[in-house]
This record gives sequence, C-alpha cells and structure tokens, in this order.
Amino acid sequence: MFKMTRRAAIVSLAALSLTAGAATPAFAQDKLTFTLATAGSETDQRSVAMANVFAPMVAGFADYRPGYNGTLFAQGTELEAISRGNLTMSIASAQEMAQFFPEFSIFATGYVHQDAAHQVRVFNDPLMDAFKAKAEEELGVKLLSVMYLGRRHVNLRQSREELDVQTPADLAGVNLRMPGTDSWQFLGKALGAAPTPMAFTEVYTALSTGAVDGQDNPLPTVVDAKFYEVTKQIALTSHLVDLNYIAFSKEVWDSLSADQQLTVQRAADAAAAYGRLKQLDKENNLADFIRSNGVEIYTPDLEAFRTHVQAQYVGSEVAATWPEGVLDQINALGN
Repeated sequence: MFKMTRRAAIVSLAALSLTAGAATPAFAQDKLTFTLATAGSETDQRSVAMANVFAPMVAGFADYRPGYNGTLFAQGTELEAISRGNLTMSIASAQEMAQFFPEFSIFATGYVHQDAAHQVRVFNDPLMDAFKAKAEEELGVKLLSVMYLGRRHVNLRQSREELDVQTPADLAGVNLRMPGTDSWQFLGKALGAAPTPMAFTEVYTALSTGAVDGQDNPLPTVVDAKFYEVTKQIALTSHLVDLNYIAFSKEVWDSLSADQQLTVQRAADAAAAYGRLKQLDKENNLADFIRSNGVEIYTPDLEAFRTHVQAQYVGSEVAATWPEGVLDQINALGN
C-alpha cells in the first residue's frame, strides 16, 4: 500500500474521462455549486440526509448538486476527484482514506468503535487532529463530520442447527464475502473466517448459489439487499461499527467566508446527526421483520470475538501504521 500525496492523486486522474456532470465548475457566477458524488442511491439514508438537511442549510449561498449511483465518479475515485478540483464533496469510508494514509485503518478495525456515540466522540477528539490535518495538507480533503452506517454482523446460508456460531473458531472454513480492500480482508481473517473479496452487486447471487457461505453487513443492508431471502441466520457479532466521513474540498473551503464555513460545518454535522438517528431507528426495528422471513437472529460470545479479533491486530503490519498511543486514546473515550 502506498501513500498518495495530493499531487500524485491529481496526476493519476489526468487520463480519466469525466462526465459532463462531473466537469461542472465548482463555482457559478453568482452562487457557489457544491457537487457531491456517491455510489449510493437517492434513497440511501446518507443521500437522504445530505439532500434533506445539508442542502437546505447551505441554500443561501450554494446550489447542491448530487450524483448518485456512481454517475459522477466511480466508487473509490471520489477522493482523487476532490483533490484534482473536479468535485466538491463525497461520502468517504475509513477504508478509502486508508488507501492514501494507512494509519486511517485504525478506524476500520474490528471492535475499536463501540457504538454511534463513541464514533462521534472519537471524531471530535484532539486525537483526530493529526489525521484530519494530513488529509487536508496531502490530499486537499477536509473531513467535516462522521456518519454512522451501523453494526456489521455475520449473516450465513447455513441454519443454526448446521452451524452454531458462538466463537471465532466456529467460523473456521466459512467462506465469508468481505469487501476487497486489504483492511476488509484482514478483518475477515481476524473473525476466524475465510474471507472472499466480491463486489456488493454480486453477493445476493453468490449466496443463493452457495458460491459463498455468508456476508457481513448491518441489518438495514440485509433488508435493503434482501439477503434475508437467501440466508438462514445472523450472529450479532457487531464486529465493526461502520462509518463514513463527509469529505469536502479544502480548496473550496478556504475560498469561503468565515460565516459560510460555519454554515457548511453546521450543515454537515446536522446531516450526520439526522442520518445517525434514522439508521439507529432502522437497526432497532428491523430484527422482527428479518425473523418473520425465517432468519434466526442471536448473540454469540461477544467477548470471545472481541478478544480474538483485537489480538490478530497486535504486531501486524496493519497495526504498525497506527500512531503510538492512539488506540489507547480511542479506548479511553469508550463507555
């Protein structure tokens, strides 16, 4: 894995073809234009939060123009587009940030964040200052706020009678689909499973045919993607309290007045808070629906999972990139 500076990111995009929408200038003559690129749909909770909360709050001086389903930039290229000056905003994962700055992998590590409130405390704590500064200085990306995606759980094709998952040892040999980046694959192995990289759009078919034994996602995703139709159990491992950052162009930010900057920051925080509450509500109310479709939901030995997963990171190449003492600081902000 390499560290890509802002200049390198700009050069790497020089050969990319931009859609007409992506090439929309950042500024209109009389009013600013904030473009946002996301791989999510218009009905995705993060998209809804930005459209319903962020956009109205900045409407006094900026037009908000989102591009959904990867129509402006392909998933994974949005941060480079911001760096190059062709995009104002994106909704970025810690895993994507880690592709540029490996130390961000600490925020994508199993059982580091405890819950949604802990995510917010960590993001707003001084321990994040060095991470945020590096993103601004080397990539030209300002991280405004943190969005809650939910607790990820292990979701399997086998019934509980066939496979009762209580500890990581029970996942030995289980072919678990995980996203393709190094940090995701490491987490899959740390859980005790045999992780398989696979595009999200292929997961439903892979589960239905048995190409994979399972997948991991929050309950709202299980419902949205209808994974409950092709699986029989969910072990509530809560192995990752997943997040996204609202990423904003540092160049555009620096061009704003102090009042405009304050408005943009407040709008991002409000959108993140709105989305967080909506996602928590979904998580709390979807279990009964999933059970009604024949999927058994239960809680395994969480202490066994937590202890095993975190032990896999000790002394690893992944953990070697983490600044000294930061993990202890994160843990100290927990409940």
